[in-house]
Amino acid sequence: MPGTYKTEAVVLRSIRYGEADRVLHLYTSDRGRIGAVAKGVRRVRSRLGGRLEPLSRVRLVLHQGRGELSTISQVDTVNAHPSLRERRPSLERAVQACEAVLRLFDSTEPNPPAYNLLCNELALLDIHPAAAGRAQALAFRVKLLLAAGFTPELSACATCGETDHLGAFSPSAGGVVCSSCEAGSFPLSGEAHTFMVDALARPLADAPQAGERALSQADRALAETLEHHAHVRLRRVRAA
Repeated sequence: MPGTYKTEAVVLRSIRYGEADRVLHLYTSDRGRIGAVAKGVRRVRSRLGGRLEPLSRVRLVLHQGRGELSTISQVDTVNAHPSLRERRPSLERAVQACEAVLRLFDSTEPNPPAYNLLCNELALLDIHPAAAGRAQALAFRVKLLLAAGFTPELSACATCGETDHLGAFSPSAGGVVCSSCEAGSFPLSGEAHTFMVDALARPLADAPQAGERALSQADRALAETLEHHAHVRLRRVRAA
């Protein structure tokens, strides 16, 4: 419905538009993902200035006209995350987190857990350089799948319900599988399985650690789950 509204958002992506404008992909606290145009923002004297850079958390006043894009009329910074922009590993992880949200949450349906998770991840990367590690990035992705409704089955065989001998992962079945149901699966070590379970249970700031082999297996499990069930392909989480 046309009219002016306020919201809080994270800037996921910024695209040049025309001579001085930018089109922004925003993930909001109460409206899901929206598109907006910041008119004249690339001019030197723009009052919107650098407040709308990707990775920034902002409060906005927007006007919704008849088109798909809202127009930004006012912006205040909640957190610009300046420190993470000075460290390449942190910056890359932050961009990757925003890209995952951009790809997974493409509707205007609000998802407060996803929004809060993204805000927490960016704040953590801004404050703690060690948070840019691979294990922490995968812990974020495990929780993001939970918020999106695509959490893999980890407590029992996704095919038959068996709780023992869970040594493989089947993307088509949607989780771990036992030795009797492992056709079409790939090996999943006990360490990788435990990592994913603990990543779901622990706070983001207390992400579990694991060896590189286990992390690679967990990364594959999460990526192929999304490809099979959400039809979304995300970049793999590589070591920094």
